[in-house]
Amino acid sequence: MTRKIWWMEFAAREFDRIDPMKAIAILPIAAVEQHGPHLPVGVDTYINQGMLEMLVPRIPEAMDVRILPVQAVGKSNEHIWARGTISHVATNLIDAWTQIGLEVARAGLKKLVIVNSHGGNEDVMSIVARELRVRAGMLVVRSGWRFPQPEGLLSDTERRHGIHGGDAETSLMLHFRPDLVEMERAVDFVAVHARDEAEYKYLRPTGSNHAYAWVASDVNPAGAAGNASLATAEKGRLLAESQVRGMLELLEEVERFPLPQ
Repeated sequence: MTRKIWWMEFAAREFDRIDPMKAIAILPIAAVEQHGPHLPVGVDTYINQGMLEMLVPRIPEAMDVRILPVQAVGKSNEHIWARGTISHVATNLIDAWTQIGLEVARAGLKKLVIVNSHGGNEDVMSIVARELRVRAGMLVVRSGWRFPQPEGLLSDTERRHGIHGGDAETSLMLHFRPDLVEMERAVDFVAVHARDEAEYKYLRPTGSNHAYAWVASDVNPAGAAGNASLATAEKGRLLAESQVRGMLELLEEVERFPLPQ
């Protein structure tokens, strides 16, 4: 019989004998939002799903992992100036994702890894994780596809400033869904904060302990940031491989980490 990992493939009876000390649920959260003129609004969802599909056949047979459906619509109000973006209100997401976590606990799984592929979800994810620890005594790990990358694959500038629809995301989409990428529209979307670094010591939109609130058009009028023209499918494959390896290592740690007392 084919091994089951996707949550929706299990029969109800297959939740009867779960080892809460080892079984792990994965809740993927993503977004539907603009990613510049060259990429579809589903980038974060396609990347998350693509990574998970690469991960599944590599999960050790002895490991009980159950992947919940991808939550495609996240908190994307920094992109609602652009048509096609769909965003939830943060309070609605807190309620919805917390409830999903409580249902996971009711099914007998007390370890949950929230796998995020959209920066705008991070604050919500943190609140949900703490709520589930307090209310259900769960071990909840806030994660995403941000494991070490192959040295030299992306430039230092791109690592720091290519935060949205740049080299990395465009390369990943060329790997997972090349049919949806318009490379003729992919250019160097220079981030405003890259130019501001010489003038401002602390202020940044991201990657700083002193970050200011922003919407995507503040960073670049096109709604993207990073040099998308450098993207290749091979680079996307190498990025994906490195991230899947990192996730496997994380899952192994989660499996042996003790539940909260």
